[in-house]
Amino acid sequence: MRVSAKSDYALRALIEMASRTDGKAVSAEELGKQQEIPHGFLQAILADLRRAGIVMSQRGQSGGWRMGRAAESVSVADVIQAIDGPVAVTACSSSDDGACEQYAKCNVRDPLWRVRARILAALGECTIAELAADPPPAPTTHAAVLHTHL
Repeated sequence: MRVSAKSDYALRALIEMASRTDGKAVSAEELGKQQEIPHGFLQAILADLRRAGIVMSQRGQSGGWRMGRAAESVSVADVIQAIDGPVAVTACSSSDDGACEQYAKCNVRDPLWRVRARILAALGECTIAELAADPPPAPTTHAAVLHTHL
């Protein structure tokens, strides 16, 4: 699984919003500048996040964007699914409706579903509040992650 640029930008925008201690709305222009996100792309991302209830917009002179839910209640999985749809390891592992013509005789379906479940669990445990923490969480080495999770 690879996190899309759109999801990466969404996470960065949310971290920026959640990091603000004054609770004021922030303009899309400022979000884009702070996180180096192209304005048109950011507008589409914010619209997706609003539809998912993750952010809300505020009109007026002090308008802009703010968290629609507490940052502690928004997981990385929530964001990725709001932006890119269901998390999948392969195209056919995001649905169990048998849409794939090989579904009934697929030998890798179950292992891929287990991988997908682990990915969702890991992404579901990490919240925007954790990512916005000051200082950020200590980095984990790739070897430590592989040893712990596999």
